[in-house]
Amino acid sequence: MAHVKSGGATRQHAQRPGKRLGVKMYGGQVIKIGQIIVRQRGAEFHAGKNTKIGRDFTVYATAPGTLNFRKLNGVNYVEVISK
Repeated sequence: MAHVKSGGATRQHAQRPGKRLGVKMYGGQVIKIGQIIVRQRGAEFHAGKNTKIGRDFTVYATAPGTLNFRKLNGVNYVEVISK
């Protein structure tokens, strides 16, 4: 008797597209006002100088300058250093 196994839970749900989360700009890069730096779920990266955090936890620039990532007391901060 020929048969094929069901495949388990991996075959039982519909395929959905990824949400394109992650770091979009990296340290040392020149950034403009309003550019998205990080798209995330939850505050893995916190807003530092010249950055703000949106309601969906997106970190974006509020001033032009150079991007910098730093860690303070175990918390990751993203900041823009003005020219």
